[in-house]
Amino acid sequence: MSWVSKTLSSTLGQKLLMALTGLFLILFLVVHLAGNLQLLFPDGGESFNKYAATMASNPFIRVVSIGNFAFILLHVIYSVILSRRNKQSRPVAYAVSKASTNSVWASRNMGILGTIILIFLIVHLKGFYYEIKFGSVPMTSYEGVEFKDVYAIVANAYGNILYVAFYVLSMGFLAFHLSHGFASAFQTLGLNHVKYSPLIKKVGLGFSILIPALFALIPLVMFFQN
Repeated sequence: MSWVSKTLSSTLGQKLLMALTGLFLILFLVVHLAGNLQLLFPDGGESFNKYAATMASNPFIRVVSIGNFAFILLHVIYSVILSRRNKQSRPVAYAVSKASTNSVWASRNMGILGTIILIFLIVHLKGFYYEIKFGSVPMTSYEGVEFKDVYAIVANAYGNILYVAFYVLSMGFLAFHLSHGFASAFQTLGLNHVKYSPLIKKVGLGFSILIPALFALIPLVMFFQN
């Protein structure tokens, strides 16, 4: 058995892959948010449509997108494997459980939070990525150059109060997921230090609040502007 297969089959190796894929997805969230915030520019969607066109035509971005989907899949797969291993290692529950005194709610419910986020991703990709890639998208032009009016697709979706509520609620679950996952990833990688671990936890907490809040702000603003 090669060292790669040994790593992938070991609990430690799987935890490391969970941490690395998680950190990549955290970085992706920042980049994705930077692009999405252009939806709020007061230019009728021009900035966002040009941004979307650049993202769709850039070969590097295409490779990164494929990698992102692969990392999401790996993150999900290994989270399921590790959850099953944890249950199998302790098939009989404690007679008296005091989990709430030993860990925060998010850390005890990462599987549930991850499942909800996965459902959100599937709905989100179906409504945007799939429609833009394979559906009928209206066209618009700037300085005589035609662009797909992706902004119109997004604005239409964010005009639906049910979708906006679903989006905002999902960002709340993402915040809880990140509140534990951010610091946990650094801990898994062995980056623990008496001096720096408290700072990592504080940065993680701030990140888990700020990023989902800004994501949630976009559909809310667009809904009330319609």
